[in-house]
Amino acid sequence: MTQTPPDNDQIWEALRGILDPEFAINIVDLGLIYSVACIAGEVAVTMTLTTPACPAGSWIVEGVRETLSKLPGVGQAQVDLVFEPPWNPQRLSEAARAQLGRPD
Repeated sequence: MTQTPPDNDQIWEALRGILDPEFAINIVDLGLIYSVACIAGEVAVTMTLTTPACPAGSWIVEGVRETLSKLPGVGQAQVDLVFEPPWNPQRLSEAARAQLGRPD
């Protein structure tokens, strides 16, 4: 019996479990995830990093792959790392702004 692939909400929730090691804020609230899609058990995520030279970049990307691969019903997880459009602080969620002490 095959498992039902996750829906987009389940994917977003799983990604919230991945913390940026520098900020201790999840990558969704940091605004690093641009899009998610799941078609027939194949999950695709488009994401960025706060900077192309992010020292934790490979760790974060691998964490996304691992986390998505472990979701029930996922056959393959693809991560597309992009730097256009570039990340900027406007992408922070309200919770991340509060945690970082950024009122803007």
